[in-house]
Amino acid sequence: MLMLVYLNMKFALVNEQRQEAQPNLFGACPACGHPMLAKCGKVRIWHWAHKGGRTCDPWWENETEWHRAWKGHFPSEWQEVVHQGHNGEKHIADVKTNQGWVLEFQHSHIKPEERQSRDSFYSKLIWIVDGTRRKRDVTQFRDAWSQGTPVGRNTFLRKVFLDDCALLREWSDSRAAVFFDFGKDLNLFCLIANGKDKLGHVFCFSRGMLINLLRGGNMQDFEALLQDARASTTARGR
Repeated sequence: MLMLVYLNMKFALVNEQRQEAQPNLFGACPACGHPMLAKCGKVRIWHWAHKGGRTCDPWWENETEWHRAWKGHFPSEWQEVVHQGHNGEKHIADVKTNQGWVLEFQHSHIKPEERQSRDSFYSKLIWIVDGTRRKRDVTQFRDAWSQGTPVGRNTFLRKVFLDDCALLREWSDSRAAVFFDFGKDLNLFCLIANGKDKLGHVFCFSRGMLINLLRGGNMQDFEALLQDARASTTARGR
């Protein structure tokens, strides 16, 4: 299936106000202040591009339709938020909620070193990973899930062999919550692992519930759920 790629950013600063691209507008990058041009053609979705084609954030990923769809679930003021670390380092978060949670939507391959840097930079981070990028991942994950062992009476939480699925294995050392998205009509699957064992835990989570919690629900419930899942991994992982 053809996946259109949208370069650069959805928002720029026009007269110090965040604004989406419109014909004949000129803006500035909210992260680096460099001039940006509004690209408003007939083929690609309208977007902002750094003048001269520069990229100010090495973590920034070219956007697909999948990225834009996920961002669209959240208020515009939460999208493409500049997050500054204690040392002054700046990066543009895909989404940052009013409760301080950062969502990073990852479609392309990411090096382990960069992923670990983001895990450390954002104290409250949730990864949403496109599980459809490689055809093999869908089949491998389905097999790992179906062959996994339910934890207690919880059929939505299963112990799985990480080696059975490249996608699980690649993300098994992330300290943040990692949700895999295998299609808009399916539930999400969250990986809980420690990067050391060949066993990890995966639990099925409603897409709508996660979005609603992030948009205004009680994130303490979400944090408690993650803690319970991690506790189950520690107690039953071996």
